[in-house]
Amino acid sequence: MPELQWQKSSFSGPPGNSDCLEIARGHSGTYHVRESDAPATTLTPTPTTLRALLTHAQRGALDRP
Repeated sequence: MPELQWQKSSFSGPPGNSDCLEIARGHSGTYHVRESDAPATTLTPTPTTLRALLTHAQRGALDRP
């Protein structure tokens, strides 16, 4: 399987910042999500689930107090 091309948000901070979520699109149209400081662990959500996650994140619902 070809290596995935991971992308992180421009809002993640400066290069080297390990506190961000990364996303990659697989060749079969699947999406993969991982935490940059734990790259060996990935999730493969459905498009609907991923859209809901991103919507919550954009609204700040996942921000830590």
